[in-house]
Amino acid sequence: MQLSDLITPSRIACNIDAQSKKRALEQVSELISRDQDTISSTDVFDSLLARERLGGTGVGYGVAIPHGRLRNTEQTLGAFVKLRHGVDFDSADHQPVDLVFALLVPEESTEEHLQVLAQLAAMFSDDDFRNKLRQAQTPQEIHGLLMDWQKAH
Repeated sequence: MQLSDLITPSRIACNIDAQSKKRALEQVSELISRDQDTISSTDVFDSLLARERLGGTGVGYGVAIPHGRLRNTEQTLGAFVKLRHGVDFDSADHQPVDLVFALLVPEESTEEHLQVLAQLAAMFSDDDFRNKLRQAQTPQEIHGLLMDWQKAH
């Protein structure tokens, strides 16, 4: 699956003030549901929060990839938020998270879900890429970085 299939500039936000993991999840939930008729931000938030209760999705290096399943969609959806200040996301390295890429997949999805998560994990393990994201100032700039990374890999 191509990242361009799951994220658009309208589902990216920069320099968001979130004082907690819960507030960061609310922000990405609102972004994901914004242009979707069949899902609400509450449904998205509940799915992401249920997954967080199983274990934190902070992957280290200031990055979290919260993910969940949704009943009312047949499309994999993503949203990205760059936080103004890092928040605790229960990361293994105990570093505050300021880059959050949320992923929602259809309830029945299995293999695709794992492939996208693996692709995101590889992307965010790139130190240079993370630094570029942190320097980006607009959703369009971040979207371009995401698309360029995928083309190069």
